[in-house]
Parts: sequence; structure tokens; C-alpha cells
Amino acid sequence: MAADGGGKELNEIKTQFNTREGVYKLLTHSEYSRPNRVPFNSQGSNPVKVSFVNVNDQSGNGDRICFNVGRELYFYIYKGVRKAADLSKPIDKRIYKGTQPTCHDFNHLTATADSVSLLVGFSAGQVQLIDPIKKETSNHCCLHLDLNIYKSRVTCVKWVPGLERLFLVAHSSGNMYLYNVENTCGTAAPHYQLLKQGKNYSVNTCKSKSTRNPLLKWTVGEGALNEFAFSPDGKFLACVSQDGFLRVFNFDAVELHGTMKSYFGGLLCVCWSPDGKYIVAGGEDDLVTVWSFVDCRVIARGHGHKSWVSVVAFDHYTTSVEDAEPMEFSGSEEDFQDQIHFGRDRANSTQSRLSKRNSTDSRTGHTTYRFGSVGQDTQLCLWDLTEDILFPHLPLSRTRTHTNVMNATMNNVSNNPSTNDSSANTPSNSLSSPLPRSNSLPHSPSMTANNRSSAIASGVSKFATLSLHDRKEQHLETEHKRNHSMGHISSKSSDKLNMFTKSRTDPAKTLGTLLCPHMEDLPLLEPLICKKIAHERLTVLIFLEDCIVTACQEGFIWTWARPGKVGLSSQKQAVSPSGTII
Repeated sequence: MAADGGGKELNEIKTQFNTREGVYKLLTHSEYSRPNRVPFNSQGSNPVKVSFVNVNDQSGNGDRICFNVGRELYFYIYKGVRKAADLSKPIDKRIYKGTQPTCHDFNHLTATADSVSLLVGFSAGQVQLIDPIKKETSNHCCLHLDLNIYKSRVTCVKWVPGLERLFLVAHSSGNMYLYNVENTCGTAAPHYQLLKQGKNYSVNTCKSKSTRNPLLKWTVGEGALNEFAFSPDGKFLACVSQDGFLRVFNFDAVELHGTMKSYFGGLLCVCWSPDGKYIVAGGEDDLVTVWSFVDCRVIARGHGHKSWVSVVAFDHYTTSVEDAEPMEFSGSEEDFQDQIHFGRDRANSTQSRLSKRNSTDSRTGHTTYRFGSVGQDTQLCLWDLTEDILFPHLPLSRTRTHTNVMNATMNNVSNNPSTNDSSANTPSNSLSSPLPRSNSLPHSPSMTANNRSSAIASGVSKFATLSLHDRKEQHLETEHKRNHSMGHISSKSSDKLNMFTKSRTDPAKTLGTLLCPHMEDLPLLEPLICKKIAHERLTVLIFLEDCIVTACQEGFIWTWARPGKVGLSSQKQAVSPSGTII
């Protein structure tokens, strides 16, 4: 179903919308903002961003929310659909002078009820590591000494998945830097030596006699590097730049896996599907573009926004991937051995290409991906990526799948006789467990984050800068034989990829190629819903188990309850004239 049509309705701010799984409702009393709720003058300010973390609080209310508005940074208990927001009691509030927060990210591996690690990037180029529970700031993470770097706005900061001490920072200069929180910075500007170079990207190591930050410096594309996102298993990195390119790297091997060009203008946002098989990007062409990780090509574009797309995100809880055969890998054992890993288990390397047979001919399950987008047009769009788009080679008579209702997913799993008891106890809306991974080998589902971190740390003996934990004894001998020096890595980018990237700076040469197909050469997606939900441009879209969270540049963060998820306490609460919840 396309966007609403006609006059007045188009300009009306929606407080609920209907999808095939039910009605999503805005919870007016679950709005987070600055305590005085006065709209923020957003001119000249950096986008409002939101980060979540769960601190495993035994009270059952362990969710925490962080958001920035102008020069201010707030940290609250997030009550979601359960209770109304209490803005009078922030756990932590910070006001900065001379710079503004631009982005932030929690370390989910180390979060506890007594301590959380929050990385914050700033408009003047600094990066801080703070603990908003203990109200501490680690000044050694104000890392940049080179003035050219220091003055370059931080556009994205994220912890490396599965690793407690490594994080990656992107800047508007087009550079990314990899850090270890335990390493220090030198007293002078860092010097670098080339490690790897490819088409329009290079990677350098910090040249120093002693271990220091940054560990690596990436230079990617031309112009600002607007956002990056790690694949679900953390082994691949998708970057979008102001030059309009999506570039996907094997993060472990420091190699380019594939690339794509926007229809025009820069790309501003990027996200991965829950199983790592697809990437969606959005930007200044007002489109959302779906790119296949397996086939390294654009498979669809979506048109519903009337201005720049600022955020794209997959909804893990309404995505359905059922009965699909596990992906297979082609390639020799030598391909697996010829890897370099920044603290990862070499047995799970994914440098070898995924089998094309499984990517196109052996799908037997029903598949629907749900993703959303928000933009500067103040509209929220929801999209369904279905089998007729994903597998156009299949017979037309095949039954078309539909997006699962959240609770129906678990019913299907519980009715499957092959499902074990532990799977049946999984929350009905969480699909992260059964989703197959296209870019990782089978692994034990019982492995915890700490065990995995200990296991994968065995691959870093050649790089003391990346050492996270003491290696387990059983891995020492095996990993000693497998370690390779980063200096011996050779680029393995395909000739086909190089041919397309040579024309990267000339839109006339890229349009109509695999990098950027013509509009008429691709399926065109229409949004399932397209609703105006704010007065100011939207900057946040996060899918949680029982709600959707959005935010706009006025500084308001809204909670939209999923169908059937409106809590009784939320329905019954009211607010007195003095602002007290009653």
C-alpha cells in the first residue's frame, strides 16, 4: 500500500498507523526529551541520536536510554510501554561547551547495573569514554592530537561486536580510526605506514616503537564518511560516504568485498538484515536501496520519501525467514588459513565466497524482511522485502509470503516437531536465534559473549595492541601456526569489482552499470505505510521488542507500541497539571 493520498491528510501528524499485523500506537506519556519539554531550536545543531543498553537489573527494568539534544547529553531509565516517562530524574545529565555530541554507543558486553561504558563523539572531533552511572569520564579517550583530525566532526562511533575493548570512529574527513581503550596516545601526532590499499580506500597502521592508539587508520571514499555498520557477526563492515558509494569490507582481512553507487547524491545511512544477507542504504536520492551481500549487486530500490533518507533499520521482530537451507561455503582450506584477524576465531573466517547455488537455487523457505526508514520529509516508511523480489527466478505459482505477526512466529516454531524445548522457550518476537547466517560458519549457540571473546582473542598474538584477554591453553598451539603478519596481506579484490570502481567519479559512467543500475532495470518497492509523524526532520528509528522508537530534530523521542503491546499501566496513567504522573 502506498502513502496516504490527498490534501489535508498528508499534512496531518499521525499518532497511530495500521499494518497487516495490527495497529501501532504513539504513547504520548512515554515521550523523552529535555526535562522542560520545550522544543529545541535545531538550526545549526547536530542530529538528535538515541542509544539503548540493558544493564540486567534484577528489578526487571534494566533498559537505559541515552540521547543528545544540542550541547546536552541525557541518560535515563527507559520505561518503554510499561510506564510513563519520568523526566524529572535523569541518572546523568551533561552540558558541553565549545562542542556538541554527535553520536554515541554503549558497550553491551560490559554493561552492569553499577557501570556502563558509553562512547561519545563530538562535533570538534573528540571522543570521550564516560560512565553515566558512576558519572565518570575517561579523559584518555580524547584521542586526537593531529589538528586536521581533531577539527573533523565525528559522524559515527561503535564498539566492535564481540570485543570488549575495541571501537571504531568515523569522521567527516572520510577517515576511520580503530582504538583499544587500554592503549594510550602518544605525545605527538601519530605517524602511519601503509598496510593495504585498494580502489579509493587505504588502511594504515600507527608507526610507533611502542603500542599506542590508533591501531589503524582507514581512509574511505571521497568526502565525509557518513555512517558505518557491522554485519551481525561483526566480520564485515558496510560504510556509506558523501561520494554516494556503499563499500563493504571484510573487516578482519582489511579487504573490499563489494560496492554500490547511489542513484545520485551522497549516501547517509546503512543497515544490515538480521541474517547478514542484505544491506539497505539511504541518502540524498530520496531512495532506499537494497543490496545483496551474497551476489554483490543491487536487487531493488524503494521510493516513498520526498526528501533525504536519514535512517534505515531492519525490524528483527517482524522479519520472517523460515525453513531456509543453511548457506554453504565454497573455497579451499587455504582460503581460510590466509586470513588475518583482529582478535577473532579463524575457524569462523568468511573470506571464502558464499556458494552461488545456495544464494539462488536452493531456497525452500518462506522469507520476508521488514525494514523501516525515516527522513527529512518527517515521514516514517515501513517496507516489506518479499520472495518475489529476493528470488525472482522462482516459479510464479509459488505462494507469496507475508510478514509474520509477531506472536504467530513462535506458534509456527512450536508446531514444528523438529524444534527442541529450548527453542520453544524463546520469546515469541525474537527471531535472532533461528535466522541463518549467510556470512558465518555454523557455531555453537550456547557460546556466551565472554567465551567467544576469549576464543577469538587467540588470533592476535602478532598484534599486542589488540590483545583483549589471556588466551585459553587449548588454543595456543593451533593459533600459533595460523597467525600471519598484517604486512604480508595482499589485496584479492576481483578484476570485475576493479573494473566497476574505476569509473567511480563519473556518474555518467556508473549509471547503468552493476554499481548503479537504471531505475527501470530494478524492482521498485512501495512502502507498506508512509506516515508523517513529526514537525521536524526525523533522525532516529529503532525497533525494539515491544515498540518502535523514533526521534526528531526538535529533541523529542517517541515510543510507538506494537500491536497488542500497550501496557495497562501506560493506558491508565495520566499527568496532573503540575506535571506529576498520577
